[in-house]
Amino acid sequence: MRFYFPDSQDLVSPTYDFLNDEYLATRVRQRDDVYAHEIVAPRPYDGILLSKAIVDPADSRSAGKYAASQRARLYRLGVRRFFRLPDEMDSLGDCGAFNYIDEEYPPYSIEEVLDFYDGCGFDAGVSIDHVIFGYVPSGAEDDVDPAWKKRRIISLDLAEQFISAVKDRESPLEPVGAAQGWSPASYADSVVQLQKMGYHRIALGGMVPLKTSEILDCLVEIESRLEDQTTLHLLGINRVDSMEKFAEHGVASFDSTSVFRQAFMDERNNYHTANDTYAAIRVPQVDGNPALKRRVLAGLVSQADVIALERKCLALLRDYDQCRAGIEETLSALEQYEKLVLGEGAKKKSYLPRYRRTLEEMPWKHCPCALCQKHGIEIAIFRGTERNKRRGFHNLTVLEAKMRKLSFAGRRTGEAAQMRRTSG
Repeated sequence: MRFYFPDSQDLVSPTYDFLNDEYLATRVRQRDDVYAHEIVAPRPYDGILLSKAIVDPADSRSAGKYAASQRARLYRLGVRRFFRLPDEMDSLGDCGAFNYIDEEYPPYSIEEVLDFYDGCGFDAGVSIDHVIFGYVPSGAEDDVDPAWKKRRIISLDLAEQFISAVKDRESPLEPVGAAQGWSPASYADSVVQLQKMGYHRIALGGMVPLKTSEILDCLVEIESRLEDQTTLHLLGINRVDSMEKFAEHGVASFDSTSVFRQAFMDERNNYHTANDTYAAIRVPQVDGNPALKRRVLAGLVSQADVIALERKCLALLRDYDQCRAGIEETLSALEQYEKLVLGEGAKKKSYLPRYRRTLEEMPWKHCPCALCQKHGIEIAIFRGTERNKRRGFHNLTVLEAKMRKLSFAGRRTGEAAQMRRTSG
């Protein structure tokens, strides 16, 4: 089972100064900062997935994730050199269909997408698709929204044009057909149609909102129609507890940012371990927290007092990590700072009980990953991109370890895809 990490320019600076919260004056982001596969071992994913939508947004009003200079560098160097990928890692491109879900028709042409894939030198690329917004179980398809049917037809038509264009160009790209559907039967039919077009690798899209049982229902229906050489990729799906079952039904790879984003997007499940999750300890920067800045500007709190308490919290957390401060003293400072951040009478529930558990169990002390070993409690502090992304990278190492322990004994695994790639 191969795991692809979708890129959104997620790098960290190896020389970041945590004590003073500052970068080196000579730092150049693309030259000096590093990706997760460069800073942790074993490498936490098998390949990079990059969407055209974040590099070349179809909407001119959208800035995308890549600056003009980064985009030019990507095309100049190619995806492998740009991401500094080792030989054993794959690159997979897609269009980023969720970025244009509100459009009636995908905004990219076949030529534009192939120019992106070939211009960047991807190993494989997904055909243009259009996400379907709903799901109905088997036997309940009588009143399917006509828009859903139209989007499936669009996806299949574009897939046929895409694989034809790949052949006409004699491109070395491995074409991956995108299958959309709203039910087990419609997904299975999309897979059948894609196989007839000549696809041997098929990406199942639009499944992110589905329950695991619904994904399995679809996979069971699809498997009965799969040809021996066909493998499946799950777009945006990370259900590690079900991956063995997914593999039994033809899934060879998947991509997801969920464990990475939980590090700084989730309310409580920020730091992952093999068997549990913990809340990171929030110590927001005074000059980086909009609510706190508004309270300072309004004269409701003293800027000097807030800065002093911010520094006290950080110092106590570091001392606690080195057994030089007690938990009650540390939590007391965090409570004071939380009250200043939230304001009097705030309805938001306090994080203090979660902080207590995190501090009592100190999960970073037992983690073998290089980031936890190097940074200690800094990895568990919710504060700024450098700590938050490192915690996300840590979460990726936990996912990698979980995947390594699974047994993929299904009749189809990632071996078929890997064999094609090696022979190609």
